[in-house]
Amino acid sequence: MAIAPDGRIFVCQQGGALRVIKNGALLPAPFVTLTVDPAGERGLLGVAFDPNFASNNFIYVYYTVPIEPRHNRVSRFTANGDVAVPGSETILLELNPLTNATNHNGGAIHFGPDGKLYIATGENATTSNSQTLGNMLGKILRINSDGSIPADNPFFNQATGNNRSIWSLGLRNPFTFAFQPGTGRMFINDVGQNTWEEINDGIAGSNYGWPTTEGPTTNPNFRSPLFAYGHGFSATTGCAIAGGAFYNPPVVQFPSNFVGKYFFADLCSGWIRVFDPATGTASAFASGISQPVDLQVGADGSLYYLSIGSGAVFRVRFTPPQVPAPVIATEENSDLAIALDSPTMLRDPFALVNLLNFTPGTDRQTRLSLFVTNLDLSPGEESSAVTAQAQDINMLVYPLVVEFVGALPGAPGVSQVIVRLNPGIPGNQSIFVTVTLHGQTSNKARVRLK
Repeated sequence: MAIAPDGRIFVCQQGGALRVIKNGALLPAPFVTLTVDPAGERGLLGVAFDPNFASNNFIYVYYTVPIEPRHNRVSRFTANGDVAVPGSETILLELNPLTNATNHNGGAIHFGPDGKLYIATGENATTSNSQTLGNMLGKILRINSDGSIPADNPFFNQATGNNRSIWSLGLRNPFTFAFQPGTGRMFINDVGQNTWEEINDGIAGSNYGWPTTEGPTTNPNFRSPLFAYGHGFSATTGCAIAGGAFYNPPVVQFPSNFVGKYFFADLCSGWIRVFDPATGTASAFASGISQPVDLQVGADGSLYYLSIGSGAVFRVRFTPPQVPAPVIATEENSDLAIALDSPTMLRDPFALVNLLNFTPGTDRQTRLSLFVTNLDLSPGEESSAVTAQAQDINMLVYPLVVEFVGALPGAPGVSQVIVRLNPGIPGNQSIFVTVTLHGQTSNKARVRLK
């Protein structure tokens, strides 16, 4: 599947229909229906939008041609709204003839940050294909958007014909791959045979070792995977890596610690995990999914996954924990904030003549010491996470400088917050002070200025 710049989701159905999900609903009419060979792992397998889709309406697909010799093809169509312009197919690249083996077709296609179209191809269950420059199978290919071959491809001068499109080799079945927004870094997911599933660093001219090696290797002739997991049916093992997406959306909807991480899924074990490129480790994210085959991160910051077992696209969004708003302690039956020097909680708070409300120093600016509940900072957070403001009787708002946030000794659950008054606040009146943490704002506590 691929997400259009306007938010529509285009989903490849193996039988040849390219379906459109618009505003959360599956449209009844396909964008286009292709005649394909859907046997085994063949069929309509990949879709991508031109970087200039808003102006040229170009959509690219990867599919298996049913006529002899059967082979995979990359074509371009022109969109007219939610359907293809009739007769607009332009064939860009015809891949090599396939054997009777119907597996290992690859199929993912994506535009890179360089504006070139990258194409993942499987080795069609013929291992020798992966290590030769004599065909395009078991590779990552790179072409221009018009189907021509860039002269700066790494094997352009060694290969001939369409084989000059080869950008990297030594892959078994790179069913999915992804580019990281912003950095342009490329991760290639290679489906393994008996032992390992791989996440590989996509680098021009690389040889990833299949069939000589699978999984981690120290062989200097091959690029070892960044991460590999073993075969099995546990929370950390599987049999076919499928789907990859970097979390770098324009709108960050998940917690910030997900930014820069890489989601990947396993078809057999039905989980989604998160790979951290900085540490080379992975952690759990979701489970119980029926045969996930693709992942995408939307512009809205949601994670979308395609489940062939459920025949559906699902959206994952983050729901912030419901935490109570901070509460500034006030005097009994009053909205007056409790004064620092008021153990009985009944005196006029914050009289400016009381030196206890001055912080030692030379600026002689007035500070307020507020006592607040439900103001627990998260691990690693600093006082800057707390903000404060004052509102005067004329509804004018003044930001306050938060100088200190800390637990109040002997008072479990109570934090002391010291704020510095804005010098522009008029005197001889009441102001209403609030504090905010994690988007939750406290009650308005009245402070009587004298």
